[in-house]
Amino acid sequence: MSDVGYLDSEALRCLQAYLPTNAGTTRADETISTSSPAAQPAASTTNPKKGLPFVTLTYAASLDSMIALAPGARTTLSGPETKAMTHYLRFRHDAILVGANTAAVDNPGLNCRYPEATLLDQPRPIIVDPNGRWKGIGKKAYRLAAEGEGKAPWVVTTSRTFEKKSRLHDIEGDYVIVDEQDSNGAIDWEGILRTLFVRGITSVMIEGGATVINSLLARPELVDAIIITIAPTFLGQGGVAVSPAPTTAPNSGERINAAWLDQPLWKQFGNDVVLCARLHK
Repeated sequence: MSDVGYLDSEALRCLQAYLPTNAGTTRADETISTSSPAAQPAASTTNPKKGLPFVTLTYAASLDSMIALAPGARTTLSGPETKAMTHYLRFRHDAILVGANTAAVDNPGLNCRYPEATLLDQPRPIIVDPNGRWKGIGKKAYRLAAEGEGKAPWVVTTSRTFEKKSRLHDIEGDYVIVDEQDSNGAIDWEGILRTLFVRGITSVMIEGGATVINSLLARPELVDAIIITIAPTFLGQGGVAVSPAPTTAPNSGERINAAWLDQPLWKQFGNDVVLCARLHK
């Protein structure tokens, strides 16, 4: 039996406008009024001109915008209601993506435990690992795939660190090679997303960690929706913060806001508050 409960109909109505329409199905207990504006799905799952998947950026943070007490410290922020929401979001996406540090430190299962979810409903775990840190063996995502409780991970890496012989292939996982770089010499997000789309991934739920989140907040053209769980707590100084790099106006060079949110919707889930929005392009 799943340790995750169903979302109620009101919670589902709030989420629908910010979700892709390709993955997951409406279950019998999910009664959603299609006449409600909040029940209308996103206009399209993908942009065929760009050839990119629908991207949902989602994470849990404290009131001081921290996602962990300290670097390398696994920190639980979501209550049971927002935990259920997270697994519902996983149910509605083709893939879950995290960075290599999150995969190594948090050791997430990267599977979906929403009630009645089958193996076919499971999202594809994707780990962005340009430096070849994540080996898989002994990790929860690897074990769940081997036991048939999740799909096998794909590891996004570069041709420089690609391992032709890997235990990842034993569970039908794979490597996704992306050699495009951004202006800072890091693996390029548009290159990652375009490659995933070519491989059949039409929607991606990006869960962290902070480096991944901050880099994508600076690329609003790549993000279709943002869903943030805000826990009623302060983690304090020295934590790991979601805070994108400073931004300056192109003409004056003056400091401006790093990111804006459009169409915000706030909903209380138990003791947590969830913010659904779109990044201003």
